[in-house]
Amino acid sequence: MPELNRLEKDTGNKESSSSYLPKHVNETYLEKWLPVTASREAKWYYSAFHNVTAMVGAGVLGLPFAMSQLGWVPGIIALSISWTVTLYTLWQMVELHEDIPGKRLDRYHELGQHAFGPRLGFWIVMPQQVIVQAASNIVYMVTGAISLKKFFEIVSLKVGSIRKTYFILIFAFVQLILSQSPNFNSLKSVSLLAAVMSFSYSAIAFITSILKGRHPGSHYGVRSSTSADITFDVFSALGTVAFAYAGHSVVLEIQATMPTSEENPSKIPMWRGVLVAYAIVAVCYFSVALSGYWAFGNFVEDDILLSLERPPWLIAMANFMVFLHVVGSYQVFAMPLFDMIETLLVKKLKFTPGLPIRLVGRSSYVAFTALIAVCIPFFGGLLGFFGGLVFAPNSYFLPCIIWLVLRKPKPFSFHWTLSWFAIISGMLLMILAPIGGLRKIILDAKTFKFFS
Repeated sequence: MPELNRLEKDTGNKESSSSYLPKHVNETYLEKWLPVTASREAKWYYSAFHNVTAMVGAGVLGLPFAMSQLGWVPGIIALSISWTVTLYTLWQMVELHEDIPGKRLDRYHELGQHAFGPRLGFWIVMPQQVIVQAASNIVYMVTGAISLKKFFEIVSLKVGSIRKTYFILIFAFVQLILSQSPNFNSLKSVSLLAAVMSFSYSAIAFITSILKGRHPGSHYGVRSSTSADITFDVFSALGTVAFAYAGHSVVLEIQATMPTSEENPSKIPMWRGVLVAYAIVAVCYFSVALSGYWAFGNFVEDDILLSLERPPWLIAMANFMVFLHVVGSYQVFAMPLFDMIETLLVKKLKFTPGLPIRLVGRSSYVAFTALIAVCIPFFGGLLGFFGGLVFAPNSYFLPCIIWLVLRKPKPFSFHWTLSWFAIISGMLLMILAPIGGLRKIILDAKTFKFFS
């Protein structure tokens, strides 16, 4: 099957995209150089651990806190609905990857362009995807720094006075090195390590919470007392849950790394990997959320590992595992952005593909996310704010809108009904969750000193 990836040919644009390239660079060469499409030799299990790495990260650590804001029944319902809806919308995206016979939609914005037209589709999808991935990377900067600081505080008490800023800079230095990985498939070892770490620290959080038992004086109602506080907490909690299902912004890019043919389309191995990943996600999310809330109730921290203190060596190990995991997660979310940056530099600014633009472009992006993380390192508030504002559209309802536009299911059929349920749920999340997250950021900022 020919692997033609640009939509100018699909949408009737008569001007060849090659005219936007430097004279000595053609479209085929560029596709073989860009990180998303450079290698198409991935196996189905690459999809599994890429998706686990993309999903089971900072979000799972905040789920017990979200449960304390919602309560037992609403919390379990929110987790269950989110797992079901996002699995369905991810299936939609996997199915639509090769919606055009003989061509592949390798990037999220290309799917949007196919559905809504080259210009409108690009501007509907691209800004949301960029914000999702940049927001994830900022949160991973904060998470990695918090976890590494906690690890050293447990191992050596002398580290306790060192500012969180320095740990963010350490994390950024690691990312500066890893960001020079040429393509998605070159990250497979990093992503596999990250996936193993995510499952391991989730298991530690679950087991340690169970062994610790109930915190004295804790209760299982919602953590706030006034109606206003409860309302804002619910909004923020829904955003935290939405943040936990963030893999949709990279799913097409992951599928782009897989080989395809008429006999064996890429959706077959991709979906097999997704199912394995979602089974692992369910185990991690529900075990950590329920055990953490059971153990600490309304006293649980917005990062469950901050609530767990004993045995010290095991908690130190779990925090270091979180650090290793978010190192890999950062790269999985950053790689599509690197692809966008390098496409812009080559097509718009006429730079020649090569090491210099990768070094400058990727390093600049890492430095930008580090700067934002230093300025607003509020873990819980960031989850709620970003989870509702941009993760809800990307994961909950944008795939459904595209599905309705392209596949046109009959009214009140299964796919029509489920798509509209996801659209309505996602839009409510997008409107309400950022309100609660922003309020928490404002409250945390009152006692915060910059660069502390």
